[in-house]
Amino acid sequence: MTRSVPPTTGTVEWDLTYRAVRTPRWATVVAALFVIAHVVVGILLRVSDTGVRFRVTDQVGLAMIGVVLGGAIMTLTRPRLRVGAAGVEVRNILGERLFEWPDVEGIWYPDKGHWARLELPAFEHVPVMAIQANDGIRAVQAMDTFRELHDRYRT
Repeated sequence: MTRSVPPTTGTVEWDLTYRAVRTPRWATVVAALFVIAHVVVGILLRVSDTGVRFRVTDQVGLAMIGVVLGGAIMTLTRPRLRVGAAGVEVRNILGERLFEWPDVEGIWYPDKGHWARLELPAFEHVPVMAIQANDGIRAVQAMDTFRELHDRYRT
C-alpha cells in the first residue's frame, strides 16, 4: 500500500537519505543564470532609445519571468530517496510517496536509463530520480545500501 504523505514525519527514522549531487548543482547554476540574465536585460531595457517605450512595469515583469523560470529549474533539486523501517519514500519533482515494504520488490537501473526505478508488484515501477547515473560511484553505493536495507526489512 502506498501513501501520498509520510506518516508523522517527525517520528520516522530513516536509515538512508539520498539526494543526487550533480544535477542539483547544474540546476542551481542554470537557474541563477536565467535570473541574472532576465534582471540585466530588464535593467537595460530603458538604457537606449529604440523607439519603443518600456516602462518600469516592463522591466519588473521581465525580471519576474526570470525568477519564475529559475524557480521552475530549481524543481530539479527536489528528488530524494529515504529508506527506513516504515518503507521507502520517493520524492520526485512534483510528488512524494511512501511505499511500504511488502510492496517493494527491489530497485534497478533500466538499460540506458538516467535514474533508478523502484520495482513494485505486477510489473509496475516508480522512477527514483534521486539516484542518477551521472553521480557515478556515489549512486552505486546508494543502490548497494538500498539493497542491504531491502534485505533487512523485507524478510
